[in-house]
Amino acid sequence: MSQPIAVIGAGLAGLSCAQALLQAGHTVHVFDKSRGPSGRMSTRRAEDQSGPWQCDHGAQYFTARDAAFRSEVARWQQAGVAAPWGARLASFDGTAWTTPHTPLERFVGTPRMTSPAAWLVQGLAQAGERAHTQWQTTVHRLERHPEGWSITCAEQGLHAQRYRAVLLAVPAPQVAPLLAQVAPVGAAVAVSARMRGSWAVMLRYASPVALPWDGAFINTGPLRWVARDTSKPGRTGPETWLLHASAEWSEAHIEDSADSVTAALLAAFAALGGPTPLAATAHRWRYADTEPALTLGCWWDANARLGLCGDWLNGGKVEGAWLSGLALARQVAAA
Repeated sequence: MSQPIAVIGAGLAGLSCAQALLQAGHTVHVFDKSRGPSGRMSTRRAEDQSGPWQCDHGAQYFTARDAAFRSEVARWQQAGVAAPWGARLASFDGTAWTTPHTPLERFVGTPRMTSPAAWLVQGLAQAGERAHTQWQTTVHRLERHPEGWSITCAEQGLHAQRYRAVLLAVPAPQVAPLLAQVAPVGAAVAVSARMRGSWAVMLRYASPVALPWDGAFINTGPLRWVARDTSKPGRTGPETWLLHASAEWSEAHIEDSADSVTAALLAAFAALGGPTPLAATAHRWRYADTEPALTLGCWWDANARLGLCGDWLNGGKVEGAWLSGLALARQVAAA
């Protein structure tokens, strides 16, 4: 068996990359610091006094303009892990409500936003010894040896395995310290990307909320997006809503307490007609988007055998992440 390739990060970019490498005949080892895959295509699942609930609190939907990604989304639909979301949309500029007119079809994971990533991981598992996934593994050091790259993680220390290449599919701020000593050019690419944080607040209700829209773009105040998560296909359980703060407001309040952020966003939602929820849970995304997003697609150093992929390298968005992973895999396979 050939020496494996390490993919650090199991969001959509990393999984797309691993899938393409596997199809090209390579052996892949995928690592992620979380308990499972999906990155920012994330869904909170929990239980409180009112019972179990779920809410997508990262990426809210995705579009598919590129032909290759449309084909991939069609595979997801066939597998039952994605579906179109025919949301009633609205937009508010602080004065008037309007209905945005766009021909774009919006998709979501079903029954939750993490489902496409989980399905891709199942596909890796079917490859047997040619694919390996390891969760709760925080890689914090890379070293190059004559026999290949080594990985050291916070939880297990130095791994005995050596890798023919290491591909990083993590947010830019996590790339820079890993590459500073071993690939300064790659580190400089990461430093050039300015990633911004985002606050999300998940709301639970005992009954459906009487608002005339399922998703709203808010262009005033602290909110940027509000969605009735329960309106997405495949959702069951109690009524849940998601409040996303704007990037500008989130950055200004990134170190605020969850309670104060929740209070501010609930007040903004109330001004739009939103009722008081039974319960609310805040989540802080340290690295939510990139402004402006880079357009490199991916980055690959054939001599060092190090690569980078992610939405931050390819215009942002879910589609950009998947295409970035695919582009990097193709460069690696051609090397």
